[in-house]
Amino acid sequence: MRKYISRILLILFTSIILWSCSEKKAEPLTIAISKTNANYSSWIERNGKNAMWVSLYGLSIDSALKALDDCDGLLVTGGEDVYPEHYGKISDTAKCGTFDRYRDSLELALIGQALKSNMPVFGVCRGLQILNVALGGTLIIDIPAYFDTTVIHRQEDWENCYHQVSVDTASVLFALSRVRSAIVNSNHHQGIDKLGKDLLITSYAMDSLPESFEWKNNKGKGFLMAVQWHPERMDTIHPMAKNLAIEFLREATEYQKK
Repeated sequence: MRKYISRILLILFTSIILWSCSEKKAEPLTIAISKTNANYSSWIERNGKNAMWVSLYGLSIDSALKALDDCDGLLVTGGEDVYPEHYGKISDTAKCGTFDRYRDSLELALIGQALKSNMPVFGVCRGLQILNVALGGTLIIDIPAYFDTTVIHRQEDWENCYHQVSVDTASVLFALSRVRSAIVNSNHHQGIDKLGKDLLITSYAMDSLPESFEWKNNKGKGFLMAVQWHPERMDTIHPMAKNLAIEFLREATEYQKK
C-alpha cells in the first residue's frame, strides 16, 4: 500500500514539475512599435498579458531591421504626414503638415521586411497611410482642400474628434468587432486616394472616405489590418479597439510558434 501511495505521489510530483517547466518556457510576445507613446504601449499591455514592446524609432535602419527579426508583430503608429514624394505628389507639399523623412524611410523598410516574412502588421492613422503607400497606393494630400465633406475628420481638440464609420459585413474587421457601424476617435487631414495593391477597404466614414483596410485575399500572407481611427485612445472595451488588439496579439502568438 505504501509503495502504491509513493508511486502516486511520485507521478503527481513529476507532473507538477513538467507543468511548471512548460509554463516557464512560454516566451513573452515582443511587438515592435515604429514610434511609441504611452497610449500605444498601454493598448498592447492591457490586451496581452504576455506581451511586451520595443520602440524602433531612433535606431539606424539596419539596426531596426535586425531588432525586428526578434519580434513577433509590427505596430505602425500615428504621427506626421508621409512625404508626398513617396506617392508621386511632391508638387502639393505646401498643403501638408510636418514631415519626418527619417521616419518615412524607417517605416517603409520595416513594413517591407515584415510583409516579406508574413509577420502580423497593424497600422493606426499615419500607419494606415504609409502602409497604403508602401503597397503602391496614394493619399489625399489635404481632405479640406480636395475632398468635399461635412464630416469633421480633424480638429484641434483631437481627444473629442469622433465620427461614425460603416463596416463591411464581409470583412475580417466585422468578424472581429461584430458591429455594422461605430463611433470612433479619428483625427486626420489626409486619407486614402488610390488604394494599394491587394487591399480591401473594410469601413467608410459617412462621406465615403475609407477608414480601414485588410488583405483582399490573405492566402499565403500574414495578418494585416490598418485603421484610420485611434483604437489606443478609445474606451478600453470598445469592440473597434479591444477586439482588434486581441486579434493582432493572437496572430503574433501564432507567428511566434513558426
